[in-house]
Amino acid sequence: MNIGPHLLSNNLFVAPMAGVTDRPFRQLCRQLGAGYAVSEMVTSRRELWNTLKTSRRANHEGEPGPIAVQIAGTEAAMMAEAAVYNVERGAQIIDINMGCPAKKVCNKWAGSALMQDEPLALEIVQAVVAACAPHGVPVTLKMRTGWCAQHRNAVALARRFEDAGVQMLAVHGRTREQGYGGQAEYDTVAAVKAAVRVPVVANGDIRTPEKALEVLAATGADAIMVGRAAQGRPWIFREIAHFVATGSHLAPPLVAEVRRLLLDHLQDHYALYGEFTGVRSARKHIGWYVKALPGGAEFRARMNLIDSCDDQLRAVSGFFDELAAQSDRIPAACADGDENETQSAEASA
Repeated sequence: MNIGPHLLSNNLFVAPMAGVTDRPFRQLCRQLGAGYAVSEMVTSRRELWNTLKTSRRANHEGEPGPIAVQIAGTEAAMMAEAAVYNVERGAQIIDINMGCPAKKVCNKWAGSALMQDEPLALEIVQAVVAACAPHGVPVTLKMRTGWCAQHRNAVALARRFEDAGVQMLAVHGRTREQGYGGQAEYDTVAAVKAAVRVPVVANGDIRTPEKALEVLAATGADAIMVGRAAQGRPWIFREIAHFVATGSHLAPPLVAEVRRLLLDHLQDHYALYGEFTGVRSARKHIGWYVKALPGGAEFRARMNLIDSCDDQLRAVSGFFDELAAQSDRIPAACADGDENETQSAEASA
């Protein structure tokens, strides 16, 4: 599929997740079969653009294209300015965040809170599209089904956003009120797909290859977006691609491969964040990898006390060496993920 002039390698997307989908994680998912990855959200507030946090989020060094940056905010002029700022720094696609349910975002009327104010939401879209048009940069948008069950307005907004020039829509099958609770529903995603001509991406509760195929069939969506299920299991994209193409499952990954992937990921992570922040922010990624593995809980407890990169690398290497002595492959139940997994502590965009 295409987003504007950009031809994607497949229709498997990594969801933008604040505090998770940084450059090292996006590159890892792309390496393992994802065709597209959007950055974690970048603020539209100019006074924060030069902070270390924002500069890390806007780091795309060595990343394969197209480079997609998600922006968040509440004022049309500021959002347009933020779009141009990121385009000038390499963004090839600008994504507008109207999907984040986090209170710290919605309390400022950003993210999915914008779905309550349809005139403002449309004004923001029009301003961002107008700002990006001279640069030939397409604008996409991620949203929820609505603010609450009584106010599901995704279809009405989707039509207006398409008319305003948005070139792709991603829809998480929950309202903002639901957060990540309950089950995602896909009828609204299907209704959005039927209402617009631009590509539509289905998101929410896609944790297995079977579920991916089911959601594509149920919604008619052009692509699927995987978020939490890729945490600690980035090979899910190649598993989905194989299952959709063949109807059969890949064997669980080799322990030696997962060990290498994680160690390489950690090295890349440290290079972006430095030792003090890197070793601490890496703990959540390591925890996701080992959560369901034999001895994983005990290892996480020990690993969370380690405060140097070298010691963290040695501990991870030793854990997987011990696991490899017991089995060549990751146990199948662990490789399939946990259907009851709760949300990340960070906000998903």
